[in-house]
Amino acid sequence: MKRILYYLIPTASLFLILFMACSSTNVDSTDEDTASEGSVDITAVVQANYRNDYTEGVSVQVSDNSIQVSSTGLPDHKTPYWGVGHEMYEDFPGTNHANMNTSMTTFNYVMTIPTKPQEASYKEETELGPVGMALNGVPIYNDYEGGGMLEENAWGTFDASGAHPGPREDYHYHCEGTYLTVDDANLIGFLRDGFPIYGRKDMDGTYPDNLDDNGGHIGVTAEFSDAIYHYHTSNDVYSTSGLYVIKSGAYYGTKGTFSQ
Repeated sequence: MKRILYYLIPTASLFLILFMACSSTNVDSTDEDTASEGSVDITAVVQANYRNDYTEGVSVQVSDNSIQVSSTGLPDHKTPYWGVGHEMYEDFPGTNHANMNTSMTTFNYVMTIPTKPQEASYKEETELGPVGMALNGVPIYNDYEGGGMLEENAWGTFDASGAHPGPREDYHYHCEGTYLTVDDANLIGFLRDGFPIYGRKDMDGTYPDNLDDNGGHIGVTAEFSDAIYHYHTSNDVYSTSGLYVIKSGAYYGTKGTFSQ
């Protein structure tokens, strides 16, 4: 039903009648609405960016509604956990040192995520273990280690990339670091809900000031010209470590599978 509103505006010799009609037509969705509804397809970005030129151990398979990213989990960069004498060996930064897991081994990781990730009505907390996968196939962990919050006995064993192997010699990232992201807007990878995660900055070089409780917000990125929800590495120094945790808190979307 339309309502006609009349405005009488006096002029020198007559009244000008203006008609303004209001109808029940829906307003077009904003970029934010579209993104939150899960209309952004991540397939092309995943296919173009997931690779490991050193191990050649990363592959992507796409079905109608999901994407499977497979990986051996070994990095494509230097780390002391390759072992002394290895061509990709480098020493620990500062006073850091190896933990009891002095080497890495290969796995058969498969992360399954939706082609069009959507916001979940219930935000599930991330737990110990893989919460996502970096573009080189290495798992991303949150700010937990061994069932508790990260402490110095854990971050003191990180290499320059904010990573170390777990008890099963499973190499994984916890924090910002060399070869991955350092105070930049780099695309790091995707979390298990299918949403991308970036470094501490937006693509304009500024630090986002509107991140939600899950560490993300909706907007365009270098890889996505349509606005999409995406996470950022925390810009708050973690405890007394001097490091920036990649992910903490809950998932924005529904968690997919991560087999190993």
